[in-house]
Amino acid sequence: MAAPPLLLLVGALALLAQEQVARCDAAATCVGVAPAKRRPEVVSIADFGGVGDGRTLNTWAFRKAVYRIQHRRRRGGTELRVPAGTWLTGSFNLTSHMTLFIARGAVLKATRDAAGWPLVEPLPSYGRGRELPGPRYASFINGNGLRDVVITDGVDPDSSTNVCIEDSYISTGDDLVAIKSGWDEYGIAYGRPSSGITIRRVRGSSPFSGIAIGSEASGGVRDVLVEDCSIFNSGYGIHIKTNVGRGGYIRNVTVDNVRMSGVRSGVRIAGDVGDHPDGRFSQLAVPTVDAVRIRNVWGVGVQQPGSLEGIRNSPFTRICLSNVKLFGWRSGAAWRCRDVRGGALGVHPSPCAELATSFASAAGSCSY
Repeated sequence: MAAPPLLLLVGALALLAQEQVARCDAAATCVGVAPAKRRPEVVSIADFGGVGDGRTLNTWAFRKAVYRIQHRRRRGGTELRVPAGTWLTGSFNLTSHMTLFIARGAVLKATRDAAGWPLVEPLPSYGRGRELPGPRYASFINGNGLRDVVITDGVDPDSSTNVCIEDSYISTGDDLVAIKSGWDEYGIAYGRPSSGITIRRVRGSSPFSGIAIGSEASGGVRDVLVEDCSIFNSGYGIHIKTNVGRGGYIRNVTVDNVRMSGVRSGVRIAGDVGDHPDGRFSQLAVPTVDAVRIRNVWGVGVQQPGSLEGIRNSPFTRICLSNVKLFGWRSGAAWRCRDVRGGALGVHPSPCAELATSFASAAGSCSY
């Protein structure tokens, strides 16, 4: 079973920090679309015995605080404020009608002690633990079936709708942000997509992917916007992944203004990634990937520009790259493509032949 994440450095979200809102007034933001709630009650993690010295374990303090918010049920909700400092903690849950406010200079640091990571039942859309059959480790910050929550984390929106992740720095042992919606036949049966996801001004590093979609996307993923992000010292910059047996779809994804440095592969869209929960998945459950626009991407120290590899007899469609400039790749490195249709304009190194050399010759497939 995989070890829990070791470290999550989380910056204050624009939705949460008033000073960030002032700084970002001229930039695109979810403020106004999903305005920050002013909770009638504000409490500090220090009120529950928390100590932000980087050594004291604060798991019990966080759990006590959330328990109190959950059972007091203050009308309008409660804000749990985490002041500046390094707050060592294990996994804890959130509750409805709360804001987790991480102040400027505050760091949530995950404990290495496995005792801080309880085993919990698998999600119904997964059918089993992700690493092994049976239970799974709880997430660092966890919430199921919640409403009216403002939250920051190294984030996996899973079968979630109308999610905004802004102005955060994340360092973790897994994907920085991974959008999912269930695993094979369990996700298909659960049938709850992820949609309306905005990821903006996120910075960080990961041995895996900066921004990922899938591979567990059996309930579908649609309407995703990723913009103005910075990814460094990572495996993949942008990684969209699925597999035969997943079913579902990934569509209407826009990636705009992303900077990369020191990544192994800049862009990967792949139809052969991920294993299966058991042998009951259907080979007829073939996913579709359509309408993915990647534009204004700049990378240095990129070992391999990327790969766009769909599924035989079910090619990925309307995959459109424009103004994607990736430098630092080894001599002879090139895009790898198969079973993909779309267009490319202003791409360096030169795109593969499977993509039309201009949007015009892509017969309108990039005009969506």
